[in-house]
Amino acid sequence: MDRSSEISGFYKLSVEERRKVVREWGGLTEEEARAYEFPPGIEPGVFNRMIENVIGTFPLPLGIATNFRVNGKDYLVPMAIEEPSVVAAASNAAKVARKAGGFHGQSSGSVMIGQIQVMDVGDPAAARLRILAAREPLLAAANAKDPMLVKFGGGARDVEVRLIPSPRGTMLVVHLLVDARDAGGMNAVNTMCEALAPEVARLAGGRSVLRIISNLAVLRLARASATFPKELLATPEASGEQVVEAILDAYTLAAVDPFRCATHNKGIMNGISSVVIATGNDFRAIESGAHTYAAFLAQDGGVIRPLSTYEKDRQGNLVGSIELPMAVGLIGGATAVHPTAKANVKLLGVKGASELAQLLAAVGLAQNFSALRALATEGIQRGHMELHARNIAVTAGARPEEIDAVVGRLIAEHAIRIDRAREVLDELRRASPGR
Repeated sequence: MDRSSEISGFYKLSVEERRKVVREWGGLTEEEARAYEFPPGIEPGVFNRMIENVIGTFPLPLGIATNFRVNGKDYLVPMAIEEPSVVAAASNAAKVARKAGGFHGQSSGSVMIGQIQVMDVGDPAAARLRILAAREPLLAAANAKDPMLVKFGGGARDVEVRLIPSPRGTMLVVHLLVDARDAGGMNAVNTMCEALAPEVARLAGGRSVLRIISNLAVLRLARASATFPKELLATPEASGEQVVEAILDAYTLAAVDPFRCATHNKGIMNGISSVVIATGNDFRAIESGAHTYAAFLAQDGGVIRPLSTYEKDRQGNLVGSIELPMAVGLIGGATAVHPTAKANVKLLGVKGASELAQLLAAVGLAQNFSALRALATEGIQRGHMELHARNIAVTAGARPEEIDAVVGRLIAEHAIRIDRAREVLDELRRASPGR
């Protein structure tokens, strides 16, 4: 008989009761089901209140990137990610940049954009003017929804109106600009947009549809730059000057080819998203904003642009820079609830969302530089596969004392595969029966 996922009242069950249902439904062994247990030091009720139908947690490795200096301040950077070599790559890049003063960060502000979509407007151009004329009462109504944000210097700042042609007629879209200060701003902006929608629809003479924040936070950009001294880039096979030229060649492919650019920008987000996750921020929003911004930059031609830029200075050193939306916060959400996120924020010692945003931009640039450097010299797989080989060895059944020997053989043979790992393990055990 087919199993049914229609489970009445599942949300009413306790965590233990839900685990029992899941275990029986999935045919999990007792050992497999233990993977859902909460880690020591974490109060289960915290997670049960964060999302629905909780049965456990999904831990990610949490590493620390070292060597980071941004605007003259040093950081130890927590990174939550499952991909090998990311933490080491960021640390190594930060060490190179540190020799020339580290990273220099900037941010454009903390303004978020909320959207109110209005359809069936008979006179869109005139409706736009009616809404702009009502700017002051609209802003006052928005700010009345979050007096605490206003108290801390934030709140609704302006109203913009766009007319957008579409297959369903001209849409009138109001942008509510809200200074979120040190918060991410999602709840505040959404609440304000929902409150204003009826009056905006009345002024426009249409019907409101969507009332929600935009993750394309073009008024909340983070920037970072760094110089990577050429003499530190030399390898046994190439001079520093040659490595700089190779990195510029690799960057140029991303600038002209969307297939490469997608991977180029993904590498940037390897670094950024791991820190966003570690601090309890919304990594999906940051990813969406970054990749959309890459397309937004290409409006004057092309389909997508790299989020970073590389150039040579007069001394021949490599200079990298990056700019992207960074709607992160230190107030509310998981950042204020998740115990690990709270510890990580304290470890970072950031004093505001703007400082965190600049640090994130620096981490993204560091990660990107390391990837380009590896691609332009030894290839990306060397460091990545050395770490991956350890995972393969463990999966093949290697005990702690056997892992190094198995990994050494796999790397030497350039055969990092599960079937070969099992063969090597069998050979080692036959050679040393007592292992």
